[in-house]
Amino acid sequence: MGRQGCSLSAGHFLVGGDEILRRMDGRAADELRRVKITKYFQRYPAGSVLIEMGNTKVICAASIEDRVPVFQRGTGVGWLRAEYALLPSATAERTAREAARGRQSGRTQEIQRLIGRSLRSVLDLKALGERSVILDCDVIQADGGTRTAAVTGSFVALVLALSIPPDKTFPVKDFLAAVSVGVSETGEPILDLCYEEDSRAIADMNVVMTGSGEFVEIQGTGEGRPFRRDELAALLSLAEAGGDRLISYEKDILGQTLDWRIGAVKGEAKRR
Repeated sequence: MGRQGCSLSAGHFLVGGDEILRRMDGRAADELRRVKITKYFQRYPAGSVLIEMGNTKVICAASIEDRVPVFQRGTGVGWLRAEYALLPSATAERTAREAARGRQSGRTQEIQRLIGRSLRSVLDLKALGERSVILDCDVIQADGGTRTAAVTGSFVALVLALSIPPDKTFPVKDFLAAVSVGVSETGEPILDLCYEEDSRAIADMNVVMTGSGEFVEIQGTGEGRPFRRDELAALLSLAEAGGDRLISYEKDILGQTLDWRIGAVKGEAKRR
């Protein structure tokens, strides 16, 4: 699904008389990198995946504990939180372990909160019961889009981890995926940025959306210059198309049995 990584040079080419953008890895502006999700990548977690978006690779594992934070005790309502880490060797230049520094960076804390907020938006915490889901996201290779890959991979790991009897409400209410978009250094809106594209982008944005087409989170920044409303609209359109493709792939990966349980009520198949 898509092409692998970023290694060539970008440029504009004439096809049938029309000028089109070809990016440094040969992709079109609206094309995702190659996406691959390997289920049950680890032996011990209740649910786990290895998600690959081009050269970015993230292990996402979901563990379930029969306890909740203090603020949820006795409520009958569950909780979900996420942890995120970047392996030292995941980047071109070694990144020091945060444990060795004795504290997490602001970036790490921000990404953990993003993953947790995103997954809670499609999780019925009451149907989950007084249990906690912990999502561990470990980046083993980084080439841009690690946080969006972590959100998408964590969703699949979460669904795999939940063992709910057929006569009970499945606590996952909708599908979820995240993708990056940006305005390239040449002013073109592009989808799913690799590191080189991201580092040169005029503007970049991370978008989290549901299978129903609703937005959960939009994080956008004008890096080289402020971006215009028409550019914002173009970026959101690209993100919607990319998110739809990722969610379609999630459905293929999870299979019909789990697909039909997501959004169902009291164990009944949801209406399509």
